[in-house]
Amino acid sequence: MTSRLLLLLMQPWFRFRRGMTLGVRAVILNGQNEVFLVRHSYAPGWLLPGGGVERGETIHDALARELQEEGGIVATGRPELHGFFSNEAKFRGDHVACFVVRSFSREAWKPTIEIKEARFFPVDALPEGTTGGTRRRIAEIVNGMEAPADW
Repeated sequence: MTSRLLLLLMQPWFRFRRGMTLGVRAVILNGQNEVFLVRHSYAPGWLLPGGGVERGETIHDALARELQEEGGIVATGRPELHGFFSNEAKFRGDHVACFVVRSFSREAWKPTIEIKEARFFPVDALPEGTTGGTRRRIAEIVNGMEAPADW
């Protein structure tokens, strides 16, 4: 409850500070038909790893940083852009670039204040609480569907 309150208090600050926000997310798939998901301390559910792009940072730099921070994931091939989405319904002015990562290594990683858990799940047996946007992106990629405009 406290972390959810913190999120609600921080969103207006982000909106004030930035008229538009840009984030990155990744659908990381391994050879066992599993997808990598994270569970945050401040938001409910299981999500694709990712986060905000900072000033002076490319989307590729932001993606590499977020994957490392949130799960010790290091892409060993160039991530493929799945789509660029408007997340207007959840966060006014927010946009998300979603990538597919199939070639990677994983370094040692421990939970942090931000990320409680990070692990792989079978794509056909996602954990309870997996968010709608996360489920939609995984289904689009696994089933070869075109990405819509909205998250």
